[in-house]
Amino acid sequence: MKTIMDLEIKKADRPIKVMQFGEGNFLRAFADYFIDILNEKTEFDGDIAIVKPIPFGNLDNFKKQDNLYTVVLRGRKEGKVINEPRVVTSVSKVIDAKDDFDEYMALAHLDTLRFVISNTTEAGITLKEDDHFDGLPESYPGKLTKFLFERFTFFKGDKTKGLIMLPVELIDYNGRELKRCVLALADIWNLGDEFKNWLENANVFCSTLVDRIVTGYPRGEVDKICEELGYTDNLVDVGEPFGLWVIESDKDISAELPFAKANLPVIFTDNVKPYKDRKVRVLNGAHTASVLVSYLGGINIVRDMMHDEIFGKMTRQIVDTEIVPLVPLPIEDVKDFANSVYERFDNPFINHELLSISLNSVSKWKARVLPSFKDNYNKNGKLPKLLTFSFAGLLAFYCSSDLREDGLHSKRNNGTEYTVHDNPDVLKIFAENSKKAEEDYVKVIASNIDFWGEDLTKYNNFVKDVTNYLIKIKQNPACAVKYILDD
Repeated sequence: MKTIMDLEIKKADRPIKVMQFGEGNFLRAFADYFIDILNEKTEFDGDIAIVKPIPFGNLDNFKKQDNLYTVVLRGRKEGKVINEPRVVTSVSKVIDAKDDFDEYMALAHLDTLRFVISNTTEAGITLKEDDHFDGLPESYPGKLTKFLFERFTFFKGDKTKGLIMLPVELIDYNGRELKRCVLALADIWNLGDEFKNWLENANVFCSTLVDRIVTGYPRGEVDKICEELGYTDNLVDVGEPFGLWVIESDKDISAELPFAKANLPVIFTDNVKPYKDRKVRVLNGAHTASVLVSYLGGINIVRDMMHDEIFGKMTRQIVDTEIVPLVPLPIEDVKDFANSVYERFDNPFINHELLSISLNSVSKWKARVLPSFKDNYNKNGKLPKLLTFSFAGLLAFYCSSDLREDGLHSKRNNGTEYTVHDNPDVLKIFAENSKKAEEDYVKVIASNIDFWGEDLTKYNNFVKDVTNYLIKIKQNPACAVKYILDD
């Protein structure tokens, strides 16, 4: 079979405008994919230099394939099944920050460089106060600070040579946190007030929200995919069609990144929070509010849950009636987002297991479901029945006294064994109280302020209703859902 190099793709000679920390699957199927489309459909005319920031891994496949690779987007979009490959040509070079240190630092001298994208894991944006300035710093903020100081020095503090930072690490306000770390290191390393002023005034640290499921290299089906492509690609990268990039900044940078002209799903804003709330409440909240009771009812993967007459109806009603109306964005935008979530849940190419989603459901319910629960209660003066029912589903899923080293072991009504994975201290409390009468069990868990940040028993009828739902779920999860939907 041919290789991707046999396609004889002629890459355009474009200037490097983007430096990217991280060569992983997500960035390649998201940011680099978007920039490739920018180059095709607009006058952006800019390439990416990828910097491998950690010792782990190698760049051999990039070099063998002239930095070419294929992104395959598979799933549902606007009612249609999508299976679309694209050869990405936006990466012009890859550099190992340690082994190619001089080449890495030379990027700071490029007049054309304007953007820095990063995905160094959630732990990557962390202040390491004992990081060293000499040589290659250990932390990502350290590497970036040294790089920016090199650029500041080379261009003699020219304010037109600042950069726009676009971190996509999955932490709240990632840009603000990255800036805080960089400024702190500038102080620790005594890099001077002029440099700090240049950091503040010539550079832009954006906070971002990104959303796309990227499953990466398809190990189990790579031969089939390459057969469909007609060539082999050792860097093939698989993701879903849905994508969203929300970019928050104090300065308007939309003209420099003309995503709108390319019809790409990018939102520029001065406040990323409403979009984060929408994602957490609608997408993540739908998962957490529905998968536990669905699993107890015999469902194993998300797609089957959505197709099920009972549990699929429950999931949609939770979102449509008790989550969407309370999200602080225009209602039509939120409805459109919810519809895209339903399509994502129904992706025929991804078998998303409910048990994998169930991990750490106590903290997830607090972060993803409780805000919608409280908004409903405060607005309507009564319990939102479906979100209250989801709490009972959580208590039913966690109801076992069989605590072992690997988690809390339990069984579905059909005899299927499963293991609950959560913080050991959380599991211990459930195990110690699961044999109590249902109402007492509900009171102990619902009143645990360490779990929920407040005492949930203070909400009128909460203990009574959760107890009623819990008893019904234990007897028959599907019948319990039908009961709550018909109520």
